[in-house]
Amino acid sequence: MLGGCASGPGSSPAPAPPSAAVTNAPAAPAVETAKPSLPWSTEWTELFNGRDLSNWAVTDFVAHGPVKVESEQIKLGAGAIMTGINWTNGALPKTDYEISLEALKSDGVDFFCGLTFPVGDSYCSLILGGWGGAVAGLSSLDDLDASENETSKHMFFEVGRWYAVRMRVTTAKIEAWVDHEKIVDVGIAGRKVSLRPGPIEFCKPLGLATYQTGAAARDFKLRLTKP
Repeated sequence: MLGGCASGPGSSPAPAPPSAAVTNAPAAPAVETAKPSLPWSTEWTELFNGRDLSNWAVTDFVAHGPVKVESEQIKLGAGAIMTGINWTNGALPKTDYEISLEALKSDGVDFFCGLTFPVGDSYCSLILGGWGGAVAGLSSLDDLDASENETSKHMFFEVGRWYAVRMRVTTAKIEAWVDHEKIVDVGIAGRKVSLRPGPIEFCKPLGLATYQTGAAARDFKLRLTKP
């Protein structure tokens, strides 16, 4: 909140108050400092502790569904549009890292895993089950989303089944696996990597979101691929 005062034209400046008068002046507001990043290493670091949403915030999507932690799972209820969480605890690696989690679709007909992640100085999303439930891929490459670029893949995702998801980012490429199947292997050198315009922007720098779909996630972790 900005504030100030003004004097009329030609008015004389007010005399300085005695030094004793300033001892009871209100203290200046504390400056909020950035949280230190976790000590990332080539060993897996938990991003979700299984107990609560420490390190995370519920993403401020309009009319989002309920978000809770239960049975060591993050449970995302279907919203009018999107529901999600986003990272709040410090800096993240921008390249040469992997993210791993397990994700489950509980209900709905669209994506149950929209994983947003850093790629250098930009961001991208791995979408599982989008565009009516059967499209997987990256959004976006050269302004083409997961339904349009070469990472687009048609996959059937069962309701109530856990899927192991792993994603690797390097300066040369982005790779992703579902269970043991590699579904993305795409070079990014010299290409525009970005988010699809819209509310997914709220998931930066790292987030997990759904679209009109209920889901759960667990065993969410990150490691560096280089020391």
